[in-house]
Amino acid sequence: MKATSIKSGILAVLAVFTMSLTAHAGKKPIDVKKSTIKWVGKKVTGQHNGTIAFKSGEVVLKEGKLVGGTFVVDMSTINTLDLTGDYKNKLDGHLKSDDFFGVASHPTATFVITSVDGNTVKGDLTIKGHTEKQAFTLVKKGKVISGDVSVDRTKFDIRYGSKSFFDNLKDKAINDEFELAIHIVF
Repeated sequence: MKATSIKSGILAVLAVFTMSLTAHAGKKPIDVKKSTIKWVGKKVTGQHNGTIAFKSGEVVLKEGKLVGGTFVVDMSTINTLDLTGDYKNKLDGHLKSDDFFGVASHPTATFVITSVDGNTVKGDLTIKGHTEKQAFTLVKKGKVISGDVSVDRTKFDIRYGSKSFFDNLKDKAINDEFELAIHIVF
């Protein structure tokens, strides 16, 4: 009986070891140089657009399907594309200030996938130290995950120019939601 118990114990240990290797093999780092985030922020009188870069990240795959992942965005890379010179520098600086993303105190933003149902990805989005549950539609094709995402900035204590919090802004109002076009390569 002891021999059977020892064999069962060894088999159990081997099974756990094999499962942990299989689980680990499903994690793939993202290619931060090929992965992109494009943003659009709108206001009453127009809009601005730009990019921001991933710092790091990984996707978790099971049988080729997305089942998890963690993504870290380098907030210091906020870059406006539709302006040049002093106007660009002023907007980039303002977006990095405490009025918006507070980059000095919050140098990264993160998204941790908690579940995936078809193309609906749910997870915890942390911006400016505030974490909120979010659901996005992301599509995986080969080694690329992409999708368009809208984020309500006011949920992350980013209230500057929001008509939801300030009266009489008129044409100075900035939309609460900003848009992201996500393109992740792994």
